[in-house]
Amino acid sequence: MDVISPTLTNLIIFVLAIYVGYHVVWTVTPALHTPLMAVTNAISAIVIVGAMLAAALTETPAGKTMGVIAVALAAVNVFGGFLVTRRMLEMFKKKERKAPAKEGA
Repeated sequence: MDVISPTLTNLIIFVLAIYVGYHVVWTVTPALHTPLMAVTNAISAIVIVGAMLAAALTETPAGKTMGVIAVALAAVNVFGGFLVTRRMLEMFKKKERKAPAKEGA
């Protein structure tokens, strides 16, 4: 009986995650997009903490470099997500009407 290699197992899981993630993201209704963005930002913040811990515990320079890159990419994701969320929330605010201009002034 042959055992599937761990690399092949991880590749299968990765491909399935991409497939499921694609279908989950594209079926979200627009009304739920902003709350989901906020949750995604929170998850990315957790990823930053994990990446910092992983970078601190590695012993090789390559591991530390990869950890720093992971922290930087996750930070860009968090800050970009907050900017997008703020911009989307501004779309839902009511715009104030301008007062009519007085004639003869």
